[in-house]
Amino acid sequence: MMEKYFADADVDLLEHNGTHLVRVTPDHGGDGPGWVAANLDGLRSAMLDHAAVMVKNLGLGEQDELAGLAALIGGKTLEYNERSTPRSRVKGNVYTSTEYPADQSIPQHNESAYASNWPHNLYLYCAKAAATGGETPVADSGAVLDRLPEDLVARFEEHGVLYTRTYRTGMGLSWQEGFQTDDKNYVDRYCAEHDIEAAWDGDVLRTRQRRPAVVEHPITGRRVWFNQAHLFHVHALPEAVREGLLEICGEDGLPRNAYFGDGTPITPEELATIQAAYEATTLAERWDDGDLLMIDNLLTTHGRRPFTGDRKVLVSMTQREG
Repeated sequence: MMEKYFADADVDLLEHNGTHLVRVTPDHGGDGPGWVAANLDGLRSAMLDHAAVMVKNLGLGEQDELAGLAALIGGKTLEYNERSTPRSRVKGNVYTSTEYPADQSIPQHNESAYASNWPHNLYLYCAKAAATGGETPVADSGAVLDRLPEDLVARFEEHGVLYTRTYRTGMGLSWQEGFQTDDKNYVDRYCAEHDIEAAWDGDVLRTRQRRPAVVEHPITGRRVWFNQAHLFHVHALPEAVREGLLEICGEDGLPRNAYFGDGTPITPEELATIQAAYEATTLAERWDDGDLLMIDNLLTTHGRRPFTGDRKVLVSMTQREG
């Protein structure tokens, strides 16, 4: 069945509790970009059908070819605005993956699900694989939804998610880094245009934004769990960090937190239920140098496992036209 996507490649379909990843080893004869250009329909179809596609040993020229192929497959490349994690621009709209310490995991998430202008597809390129670990796991957003209790999903569907953030220097991201500007007037305009409530206290910025928790894919029509409530929630932090932040900042001043859209707290037990659904559906494939992982950002989440040694993974994000 996998041959329907690519005639000139070895193709395997990996599966775990409803999460799929199409692993493709192409016969590209040293011309990875040429192979991609010749297989656009197959790549797009495989992403819509299975959400994640890893093309092995594509051997791109890093940022230049990554940006070009991302645009060729997925459409307009996006800047990383309204940031919630640290990363660096490499060139144009190609960025480093999130710059967290190597011994830390990054939980599963749909990229920028808290924002109104989120990417449709992600393209992650492994320029250098870690000595051990460092995988980028995926978890199917529909499979996560299917594992959640109906009453919990109904509450999230009715109210959505309220994301709160406090930007201050030295604790989480500053507003300058988050919005990539030093101009408070620009921040005010951006927030007004993107349905974000913003309030200043000197150089400290507090924001509130309500976003959906469950959405429908515009092409496949599939209902999926699409939010970052479990990442923003204060109880996602280690206990010592959480207690320290609450003592210093108070709940209203936390760098970030999440509630039901009507302001009702999400309980630690509800958070644990959501985290368990992600854990049960997560699938990870080892990175090798030169691999390209393509993700439909609505249909699947991604994360990062701890690693040793040097690791360099680049990312470009795209949005379909129309």
